[in-house]
Amino acid sequence: MERNGQMGLIGENFESGLLGRLREDEYESRSGSDNFDGGSGDDLDAGDDQPRSKKKKYHRHTPQQIQELENFYKECPHPDEKQRSDLSKKLGLEIKQVKFWFQNRRTQMKTQMERHENMILRQDNDKLRAENSLMKDAMANPICSNCGGPAIPGQISMEEHQIRIENARLKEELARVCNLSNKFLGRPLSALAPMSMHTQNSGLEFGMGRNGVVGPNNFNMSLPMGFDMGDGVMGTPPPYPGSRTPMGMMGSDAQQERSMLHELAFAAMDELIKMSQPDSALWIKGSDGTKEVLNHDEYARIGSPFNDPKPTGFVTEASRETGQLFISSAALVEIMHEADRWSEMFPCMIARAQTLDVISNGMDGSRNGSIQVMQAEIQLPSPLVPVRQYTFLRYCKQHAEGVWVVVDVSIDINRNSANGNPFMGCKRLPSGCILQDMPNGCCNITWVDHSQYDESVVHQNFRPLVNSGTAFGAHRWIATLERQCESLAILMSAVPTEDATAISPAGKKSTLKLAQRMSDYFLSGICPSSACKWDVLHMGNMGDHDMKIMSRKHMDGPGECIVLSASTSVWMPVSRQRVFDFLIETRMRGEWDALSNSGTTQEMVHIAKGQALGNSVSILRVSNADGNGNEANMLYLQDSWTDSTGSMIVYSPVSLQSLNMVMGGGDSSFVALLPSGFSILPDGHSNSNNIGGGSSDGSGNFGGDNDNSGCLLSVGVQMLLKNLQAGKMTKETVDTVNTLIAGTIQKVKDALGVA
Repeated sequence: MERNGQMGLIGENFESGLLGRLREDEYESRSGSDNFDGGSGDDLDAGDDQPRSKKKKYHRHTPQQIQELENFYKECPHPDEKQRSDLSKKLGLEIKQVKFWFQNRRTQMKTQMERHENMILRQDNDKLRAENSLMKDAMANPICSNCGGPAIPGQISMEEHQIRIENARLKEELARVCNLSNKFLGRPLSALAPMSMHTQNSGLEFGMGRNGVVGPNNFNMSLPMGFDMGDGVMGTPPPYPGSRTPMGMMGSDAQQERSMLHELAFAAMDELIKMSQPDSALWIKGSDGTKEVLNHDEYARIGSPFNDPKPTGFVTEASRETGQLFISSAALVEIMHEADRWSEMFPCMIARAQTLDVISNGMDGSRNGSIQVMQAEIQLPSPLVPVRQYTFLRYCKQHAEGVWVVVDVSIDINRNSANGNPFMGCKRLPSGCILQDMPNGCCNITWVDHSQYDESVVHQNFRPLVNSGTAFGAHRWIATLERQCESLAILMSAVPTEDATAISPAGKKSTLKLAQRMSDYFLSGICPSSACKWDVLHMGNMGDHDMKIMSRKHMDGPGECIVLSASTSVWMPVSRQRVFDFLIETRMRGEWDALSNSGTTQEMVHIAKGQALGNSVSILRVSNADGNGNEANMLYLQDSWTDSTGSMIVYSPVSLQSLNMVMGGGDSSFVALLPSGFSILPDGHSNSNNIGGGSSDGSGNFGGDNDNSGCLLSVGVQMLLKNLQAGKMTKETVDTVNTLIAGTIQKVKDALGVA
């Protein structure tokens, strides 16, 4: 792939507006970057008398010229003749070229505003359609205004009629009691679900208030009982993988519930579009001058229906990021509607996802207008940060040709994290992405992430990282998506070779699949989710580090075995680029790998997953001598990646027979894995968030940082314990694992010159 050429093309065609750039045939100058050499509007009109065989000559502005013109446009969209003359001299352009650039830019902005207004009108039309559908349903099933029963012609007994009237009167009285309780107790009670006062976990709580739903029309009504979320509500995770649990309508107010879900989806979509607008007053530059942070005063001023008081102990996290992807918007939308494919698209980030219910399948056989309820567990590769579990409503809408918007919003709040629940208490405010196709087959993406979470469960060392939005925010979503799209593009563009020693495409695919399963196993051992059951061992004081020790049963042959997982995270006063370069350097492996016994390491197979150095899957051979002087070989499968949000290195010993089978294209699901590895994350300070292209100097010297940046290093080890008495492990075994991890960290520090 010609990455530099592709990214240059993306940069020249990129438009940061919500609806993006217009079609090429609507403009003779593309996004202000193409102009005719020395041509003007009058010249072009006069040119009608000239022979048509003469080709038009285009002039392509440089990125620097475009940037200067854009900066000036923000200050003055209508420059006078003197200003245009100064710009032409400064940028080396003709005055006519500057004039035409500003004309085209103003035309673009006007058309974008018109499209935005049309988009709002379409959304209002969708609301009216939904209300019309509800009215039709109500007309098809009329209800008596006196008793609330069905208005069906026919004879009913006087006694039944009196009972219905009394029932209606009691409902009105209950409604008045609920209004009084709302005034004096400060919380609403459901007038349609009195059982919710006695059953704590009944009903569905929208993540917009305590128990109420506030829609875009400023109505406030609590949701009646009827949604049986079953598994996963209020901190009780459903079995995994398990079958899909439908949201059954238990009450007689199904139409009202569906209407409220639609209102929630429309309100969330409105807010996401507002927060994604470029140059919006809702976003301001952070202290580092690069990242955008939410302007909470402006957010409060717009009167968002989601701006309710935070639960006690919760803090707000908001971020916005843009990027370009090697995928079409329709393909990505399709992926986001299938839980398994969505998880695969965000490896190392989504621990588990499933669809709980489908409210609407969309219109005309497409995903346009689809609404579904999903649950996901989002992880950060560290044992000191709990997994975030969301149950949310996902609404997808196509606003124009090639322009899609996908929004998520929580519909329940996990409040039991402090009472033994392993998940982080969190609430997802309207978040999601805006996708816009580009002429070159790629798409622009704007991602907004807005959440509230319980900060008390996050370790002190990780709070700056989580608060900055790098851990779970928009920047990480886009960085992960860009890395995965690049990896898939490289895999699909692989050209078959006649070299008999080269790995086949089928073998490459099987090896990559095995490497991803290895990384998933590794992550499950350092940040456990409901996808893999671990028993946490409480062993008391484990030394200077906050060590997490877990175990799970593993059947291997006739006897019962236990897989032991141990992990910890420490702060390192060096950049994560230096740590990553040191750990992936094959020549330096003997400095920290206890199993290599200071032997030599050789890379036998290398499968690239990206353009960045270190984004690859490798098969390593470690040669060392045993006590008798005999040469012994050990084979490792290693998966490593790095981007602007973090780095990871995972490896596992694998038998030669298994590797030969996998590289031949065989099934990799039966290969036994015991992964160990490292994750390297920024520490949340601005000078450590970006990873550069530095590496060792070729002599094995990894010292000498030019700044005071630091990183957070997590180490995880899994091992199989056999022949245990009564299936239990001793404290000596745990101490051995603790010593192994502590020794590995110390060896890394010594090699990097850290005291």
